[in-house]
Amino acid sequence: MRRLLLTAILTAAPYVISAQTDTSTTSFNVNGLNVILRRNTSNEVVAANVYLLGGAQQLTPATQGIELLLLNASERGTKHFPGDSLRRAVARLGTRYTTEPSADWTLVGFTGVRATFDSSWAVLTDRLTAPTLDSMQVELVRAQMIANLRREENDPDSVVNHMADSLSFSGHPYGFSPEGTVNTLQSLTLSQLQSYETSQMVTSRMLVVVVGNIDRAHLEPLVQQTLAQLPHGSYTWSPPHAPPRLGRVLATRSAALPTNYLLGFYPGPSARDPDYQALRIATAVLSGRFFTEIRSRQNLSYEVDAPFIDRALSSGGIYVTTTDPNATLRLMRSELNRLQTELIDPDGLERLVQQFLTDYFLKNETNGDQASFLARAQIYQGDYRAASHFVDDLRRVKPEDVRRVARQYMHDFRFAYLGKPEALSRDLIAMF
Repeated sequence: MRRLLLTAILTAAPYVISAQTDTSTTSFNVNGLNVILRRNTSNEVVAANVYLLGGAQQLTPATQGIELLLLNASERGTKHFPGDSLRRAVARLGTRYTTEPSADWTLVGFTGVRATFDSSWAVLTDRLTAPTLDSMQVELVRAQMIANLRREENDPDSVVNHMADSLSFSGHPYGFSPEGTVNTLQSLTLSQLQSYETSQMVTSRMLVVVVGNIDRAHLEPLVQQTLAQLPHGSYTWSPPHAPPRLGRVLATRSAALPTNYLLGFYPGPSARDPDYQALRIATAVLSGRFFTEIRSRQNLSYEVDAPFIDRALSSGGIYVTTTDPNATLRLMRSELNRLQTELIDPDGLERLVQQFLTDYFLKNETNGDQASFLARAQIYQGDYRAASHFVDDLRRVKPEDVRRVARQYMHDFRFAYLGKPEALSRDLIAMF
């Protein structure tokens, strides 16, 4: 299940690679497959990621989890690495492989060293082009995924996230779970996985991003001999349609817990909208004020946030765990009113933006992080070079922009509540 409750400002610098022109990054096409390469000679670590575009848009209510099940099963054997030989090869290489599903794409990649790049690449691409999909191994993977989902059913944060997502994106692709549900994972068949592999593993759905001490002359033949041999297909990336404004709502689930969990979302602008960065800043301001007033001064919560959900179509929200939801909601409403009616201090805004940029430089240290920044710029903005605009985009946000987006977007929250129903006043929910 997606973990959406992230600190809004300190985890969300997705586009910037350099405030200046990045001459070390190039893009090229291999038989219809788009490749971005950033040459980094400062160390021997290389990150190679394949982004399977579409994410939740590739799913239906009945096929939630199908791509992740397929990719997890591919770890159990491929044409050139059958059975346990694949896991032995991975152990020998010392390469770290990653599969991360999300709303807009699924990332499949690895981080390794230059000396073993070719062998690491061979394992990754064989998983994408020629998984064995042995029925016994598929069943083992299916059982593991279902067990993980059932464990999450006992985690309050996971439960309230799922409830809030379902409410906010009812009838929308973002309402589907790339990780699947217990019911869908139980019902998916081996023939469905094989058909999905045939129809969906096409180069038009793929974006390859490599960051490290590898040059194009080395990388391009490897791509040509492996992924570029797949069919091109007819996929074209586009963001999902905007979710409808469904109005405020509250869904509750009774649970005997030491604290109560409340999470509400509202839809925000698209990643290409000028308001995107302004809302990112506004949620950060609100999150900081929540922390100061609700946690530090009033001691009403050990965790409170105003998350910004960074997707092709953004959303924002408010989240808290508290034993006194009513007192907390009154304070939240008060801070939200302040944000919507008053102008924040320009000097304070400048310090916040500078904090954001400092964190960017810290988070931009690894090759894997840089690959993700480039991919987001390419997918969301249509050009990896848009990464270099991030600093300027943030600095253009003015106090008037923060107040305006708070008014425009921060209303009609759709709330999920897990805890003691009698502890929550619905009249307070109606204020949001």
